[in-house]
Amino acid sequence: MKLDHNSDKPLHIQAEEILRGFIESEEYKNGKLLPNEVDLSKQLHISRNTLRQAINKLVFEGLLVRKKGYGTKVVKKGIVGGVKNWLSFSQEMRMLGIEIRNFELHVSLKRPAEEISTFFHLDDISDARCVVMERVRGRKEYPFVYFISYFNPAIPLTGEEDYTRPLYEILENQCHIVVKTSKEEISARLAGEFIAEKLEIESSDPILIRKRFVYDVNNVPIEYNIGYYRADSFTYTIEAER
Repeated sequence: MKLDHNSDKPLHIQAEEILRGFIESEEYKNGKLLPNEVDLSKQLHISRNTLRQAINKLVFEGLLVRKKGYGTKVVKKGIVGGVKNWLSFSQEMRMLGIEIRNFELHVSLKRPAEEISTFFHLDDISDARCVVMERVRGRKEYPFVYFISYFNPAIPLTGEEDYTRPLYEILENQCHIVVKTSKEEISARLAGEFIAEKLEIESSDPILIRKRFVYDVNNVPIEYNIGYYRADSFTYTIEAER
C-alpha cells in the first residue's frame, strides 16, 4: 500500500499495480468492495484523479466494476477461453489460403477517445494524436471485415508509411517493435447503417466485433484494434486441452 513518489514509474501505474494485487486476493475475489476513492487516495498519498486513472484502466479491462452510489468491486471471473498462439489477420488468411483484397484504406491522425487514451496510459490527451488506420478487407468478391487500428502515440509512426505492407512487419522493421501479446474480446450486434455500408450487407444483419489489445515484448500497449466482421464470414474457434 506504499507508493514511491521518487520513482520514475508514474504514480497511477504504481496504484494500478496495487489494485491488481487486490484483484488477485481471496478477500476481494469473494465480492468485498474496494475501499472508497477518498479513503484509498489518502492511504496511498495520491490525488483522487491519479487513483481514478488507475481504476478506470482496470474497469476498461473488465477486472473491476463500478456502480454509482454503491462502490467498486472485483468482477467475478466467468468461463474464459483463450488462444495461446495468435496471428495477424494477414497470417490467418494466408494459412487458410484466402487471397485478401483491400477495398478501402485510410490513414489519419486523431485525438484518442478516453478509453483509448487510458489503454495507452496517456496522462494528457489534449495534445496526443494517434495514427489511425481504417481498412475494409475481404475476398476478391466481397468485403467481410472493417478494421480500425489506433497506435500508441509514443511509436515513431508518421502516417506516411506504406500500409499496404503487413502491419507488424512495419512496426518491427521501421520502429523496432516486436509485438507479443494480444488480449481479445468478442461480442455481437446488428450491423447498423455505417458498418452495413462498409461490408455490403443489410443494417439488420448480424456482425461480430473483435477487439484486440496488443502489447510488445515489454508489455507496452501498442495497438488498440476493433474489427467488425460479417457474421456469415467469420467463426471464432477456441481449442483447449486438459
